[in-house]
This record gives sequence, structure tokens and C-alpha cells, in this order.
Amino acid sequence: MLELDALVRVFGEVRALDGLSFDVPPGLMFGFLGPNGAGKTTAMRAIFGLTALDGGEVRWQGRPLDRSARRRFGYLPEERGLYPAMRVRDQLAYLGRLHGLDRGSASAAVDDWLQRLGLVDRAATPVQDLSLGNQQRVQLAAALLHQPEVVVLDEPFSGLDPVAVDVLSDVLRGVASQGATVIFSSHQLDLVEDLCDRVAIIDAGRLVATGTVDELTSGPEPRLEVEVAGTGGRWAQGLDGVEVAETNRDVVRLRVAGGVDPQSILDAARAAGPVRRFGFERLRLSEVFREAVRR
Repeated sequence: MLELDALVRVFGEVRALDGLSFDVPPGLMFGFLGPNGAGKTTAMRAIFGLTALDGGEVRWQGRPLDRSARRRFGYLPEERGLYPAMRVRDQLAYLGRLHGLDRGSASAAVDDWLQRLGLVDRAATPVQDLSLGNQQRVQLAAALLHQPEVVVLDEPFSGLDPVAVDVLSDVLRGVASQGATVIFSSHQLDLVEDLCDRVAIIDAGRLVATGTVDELTSGPEPRLEVEVAGTGGRWAQGLDGVEVAETNRDVVRLRVAGGVDPQSILDAARAAGPVRRFGFERLRLSEVFREAVRR
């Protein structure tokens, strides 16, 4: 298990991390969320010893992280660190050797990841001549080719087209299914909701919510989601005991007070037009995020 225990990091008058604590069990896809400036990148850098801590400790399998343990980790930083003029295959082989692989193992791992990430025909291309999406794939390969036990990815989906997002998602699912712990930050909350087993939400360097996606999105007040064709959701305004939480074209998500009979809401919807959807839905992770940060 990866443990972040009461992490504190101060830059002048700014407390980038303010007693941040949470655990990440092994073999999970873990979403690390927060608004810009919340402290996510600082926490990730602290895991790798790239920023000094003013308090707290990062532990792996019950022991403080040291250089030997970090060699078994993989990291994709927000600011990419590839050599632009170096050819893709040569660069990956070099990075594999830095991770401790022998020449033969590094070569085999590079061939495997070039194949898995669709980069075989780019193996001899300098990184600077690749599209941004393909550069991202190379950076991901660099983080994974030594079979890390923990993978930490800072905004890995940033700037990727939908096809590249699908490729990366499948790769990360596969890595987690083989027992690795995968932690990534992203502002694409729908993607996090689909991929992750657990999430942590931080703000101003503090933990404001954590749990499984199911726990966080079940919420104390499930929303009633109703779609009535051609109404723009106007029919739901002014219903007794009903608050419109969200409107998206003809779909409305409603907060329903205790004691209100959903049948009466269905009757109002039918009177307004053809009902295409009617049922209670979980909160979206984006709603959980906004509420946690607002608090």
C-alpha cells in the first residue's frame, strides 16, 4: 500500500500541502483530483523525492520510501522530459537501462511497448517530429517499460484525441489488472469515473473527499433524471417539493424532497410531452467534485 501521511510543503507563504493524508491500495486505478493549484503535482513530486517535505512521510508497503523502492515506480510528469532530437527506440532503450534493465531486457521491453502503443512505425523517428499524442505515448512507454509496481501519471490524457485516450485507458487497465497501483490526475472527470476504483479529492493542499467511486456517487440524495421531448426541461419548474439540480436540453436532474411521490412527478412529465427517460440516477463525479471543493 502507498501511504501519504500528513504531508506538509510550504513555499513562502503558500502551504501547497497542508497535512495531506490518504492511502492507495495495490492493484487499483486511483484518481487524484483537485482544482488547479490544489497541490496535486506537489504531492506527486513528493512521492518521488523531487520536492522536499516540511512535514509528514510517504510510505510504500509500510516503510518510508527510499531510492531503491522508487526505482520500482514509474512516473509521467506534467512537464514532459523526453530528449527531442533522440530517436524513439534509442531513447526508450536508454531509459530502460537507467531503470536497471540489462541490454537484452531493455530491448525486449521497448519492442513490446512500441507494439502495444502503436509506435512501431515511429521507432526511428526523433521525438521532436512526432505529434503531441505520439510523444505522450512515448512518455508513457518510458514510465512503464520496467514493469513498475506503482505508476504515477500527472494529467496523462491532456491533449489526447479520443482514439489515443482509448489506447491509453486500455493500457492502464491492463497494468492495474496485473497488480500495479496506478495513480493519475485528470480534469476529465467522466473519464476518471469510468476508469477508477477509488478517488481522492484535494483542495488547498488538504483532503476533502475520498472513497470508491460508488461510495462517492451514491450520495445521500439520489437524483431523479427525467427526459421529456421538446420541453427543454421547463415543465419541472415550480413543482412542489422538487428542485431542478441540472438541465441539459430536454433532460432534467431533480432533487426530490422526502414525502414527494415520484408518481406525481411522472404525471407532470407526461402532461408536458413524451417521456423518454424516468428514473433515479447516481450523482456524477463532477457533482461530487464541485460540492467537495465548495465545502
